[in-house]
Amino acid sequence: MPHTHYRACNLCEAICGIAITVDDEGQITTIAGDPADPLSKGHICPKAVALKDIYQDPNRLRQPLRRTPDGWETISWEEAFTEVVERLQAIRGTYGNDAVAAYQGNPSIHNLGTMMTAPDFFKALRTKNMFSATSTDQLPHHFASWLMFGSPMLLPVPDLDHTQYWMILGGNPLASNGSMMTAPGVDKRLRAIQERGGKVVVVDPRRTETAERADEHLFIRPGQDVYLLLGMVNTLFAENLIQPGRLAEMIDGLEELRAAVAPFTPAKMSAACGIPAGDIQRLARELAAAKSGVVYGRVGVSTQTFGGLCQWLINVLNILTGNFDRPGGAMFTLPALDFIARATPKNRFDRWRSRVRQFPEFLGELPVAVLAEEILTPGPGQIKALITSCGNPVLSTPNGEQLEQALDSLEFMVSIDIYLNETSRHAHLILPSATGLETSHYDITFHALAVRNTAKYSPALFPKAEEAKYDWEIYQELAHRLSGASGPCEPQPPEMKLDLGLRFGPYQLSLEQLNQNPHGIDLGPLKPALPDRLVHTDKRIQLAPPLLLNDLQRAQKDLSDTKNLHDSWQLIGRRHLRDNNSWMHNAHRLMRGRNRCTLLIHPDDALQLGVGEGDSVKVSSRVGSVVAPVNITTDIMPGVVSLPHGYGHHRNGTRLDVAEQFAGVSINDLTDDALLDELTGTAAFSNVRVQLEAV
Repeated sequence: MPHTHYRACNLCEAICGIAITVDDEGQITTIAGDPADPLSKGHICPKAVALKDIYQDPNRLRQPLRRTPDGWETISWEEAFTEVVERLQAIRGTYGNDAVAAYQGNPSIHNLGTMMTAPDFFKALRTKNMFSATSTDQLPHHFASWLMFGSPMLLPVPDLDHTQYWMILGGNPLASNGSMMTAPGVDKRLRAIQERGGKVVVVDPRRTETAERADEHLFIRPGQDVYLLLGMVNTLFAENLIQPGRLAEMIDGLEELRAAVAPFTPAKMSAACGIPAGDIQRLARELAAAKSGVVYGRVGVSTQTFGGLCQWLINVLNILTGNFDRPGGAMFTLPALDFIARATPKNRFDRWRSRVRQFPEFLGELPVAVLAEEILTPGPGQIKALITSCGNPVLSTPNGEQLEQALDSLEFMVSIDIYLNETSRHAHLILPSATGLETSHYDITFHALAVRNTAKYSPALFPKAEEAKYDWEIYQELAHRLSGASGPCEPQPPEMKLDLGLRFGPYQLSLEQLNQNPHGIDLGPLKPALPDRLVHTDKRIQLAPPLLLNDLQRAQKDLSDTKNLHDSWQLIGRRHLRDNNSWMHNAHRLMRGRNRCTLLIHPDDALQLGVGEGDSVKVSSRVGSVVAPVNITTDIMPGVVSLPHGYGHHRNGTRLDVAEQFAGVSINDLTDDALLDELTGTAAFSNVRVQLEAV
C-alpha cells in the first residue's frame, strides 16, 4: 500500500525536511514539505521535486564509461578500477606524486558517503595539487575563522530567529535558502524580524529578491564592500560605540585594530564604495544601538579581491557592537556530530605554494584559479592527471575555456560523476555512483551551520541497481588499491563512523535514535558558547591578526589608485531559486518558463548602447566573450551588469537534455583566472571588468 518516506532534501544548504509519498508500484506520487521537521517546519522550495527527476533521469549514468576514438563504451567496475589505479600509478612513477591533481565540487559536501570516505582516497594520492570549489565560494569565511577563533570550521551563524537588526551584504538568501547559514524558510524568518519591530537592510549592487522584501536597500559598487565595512568600523571607534560586552575580557588586539582603521574615514570610503558617508555612519550607529543585531556577508563579498578582509571585518563589527555569541547576533552552533570539540590549533596556511604563480595553499588546497596553468605550463611538477569528484569546473571556475584546453591536454582524467557534462566529457573514465533517493544521508556540514541545532538521518528510499556502486564503495575501493593493501577491499558503510561520531558528540545520540525519529530531533536554539568553543590555546579571540592587518596596506593602495569607472562595466553573478550552480539543469520542470540566462542592465546603460529589451549584447573580458539577451531593469545599478552562474550548456558531447533556448552562456567564460584575492586565493568573480557591444 502507499507509504510516506521522510528525509532531508540534500540539493542545497537548507536541508528542508520533506515527505515523499510512494504508491503500490513503487512510484513517487508527491514530494511535499514536512511540517514536523524541527528546522524547516514544512518549508519546501521548487528544487525538492528534482529529487524525483534525478532518480528517474534516463541520462543519469549508472555504469562506468570509457572514452574511445569511436565514442563512449560501458565497462565493468573491475575494468574501471584496474585502469584508474594502473594509469595513476604509472603517471606517479614517471613524473612524481604531484603530477596527479584532484578537484572536488560542491555536491561532494551534500553526500554522506563522499564526506566520510573521499578524504582517505585523496590522501592515498599523496599529492599537493588539491583543488575544490571552496576557493570560488566560501574560503574567506574559513580564513577569518582560522585566524580569529583558531579553527577554519568554527563559523559564526546569524541567529535569525531572535535578531532585531539584520544587515546583509552580497547575499540573497531568499534565492539561496541561506548560504553558510542553513535557514530554510528565510522569507518567513525575515518577515518575523519585521513583525517584531526589527529591521532588515540589504547592501548589494542589485536589488535582489531579498532586497525587495527588506526595509532598506543600498546600492554599492561591486568589489568595494571592504571600504563600507572599514568606514563602519572606523565610525564605531570615532564615536565611542565600542561595546563588546562580556567578550571584552577575551579579545586581543583592540588597540591595534583602532590604529589600523583610523585612516579609513567614512568620507574617504564613500568615494570608493558609492554609499554616502552619512549612510555609512548611520548603519554603524543602527547596528550598535539595536537590541540585537547581526551583519551577514556571503558570496558577493567573499568573491572579490578583498574577500578575506571583508569576512574578517564582518566578524569585527559583530564583536565590537556586542552582537557576537549572544542571542540575536552571530553565534556558534553545537551540532550532534561535532568536529570542533577535539580540534587543536594548527598552521593551515602557506605550507607549500603553486608551481607557476606561487600562490600559498590553505587547508591543504591551492586556489582553483591556478589549476589550468598548472596543467598547461611545462616543466617539473606539471599536472598530467586529474580526478574530479562531483564537480563541473568548466562552468564553475574562472576562465572556463582555458580550463577546457587544459583538460584536453591531460594524459589521464577520471570523473566521479553521475552525468556526462561539460567537464566529465573530457575524462577518459567516468565513474557514476548511486545517488539521491538511493542513498542514505546525514548532513554533516549544514547541521553545523544551521540557525537551530537539530539532527536528522535519512535512510535510502530505493535500493540501488544491482550493478551500481555507492560513492563510499568507489572511494574505499580506489583508496584500498592505491595504498597497495593486499586482499580484497571490504567496504564499510558510512553509518559506522556516523554512529560513533554521534555517540561521542555533545548530545550522545545514536543512529538508532535518529532512525526512531524520522522527522528529526530538535536540539534547541543557538546558545552562547564562548570561550569554551574557541580553539586557540589561550581561549581568546584574535581581533587583529597580523596577516589581516598587513593586507589593509593593499586595500589602502587600491583605494589610492586612480581608476576610470566609466570605461567599462562591472560584471556580477546571480542565482535563481530553481537553480543550484550547474548541476540541476537536467531537471526539466525546473527549467520551464522564460529564459533565466539574461544580462541584467540598467536603462541608462541600455540607452548608451542603443539596445532594447531582448536584444543581444556581446560581453567581453580579458579572457573571452559571450553573447546574451538583455533584460533592462532599474534593479541593477548603472555601470553594472549581471549574468547568472552555472549556465553554458551549449558545449557538444554531453548527455544533458537542456533545451537549446535555455542552455545559456557561461559567466565563467568571462571571469578572469588572473583576478584573485591575493590573501586567500579566492576567485574575484565580483571584480570583473567587461566591455559591451550591441549585436
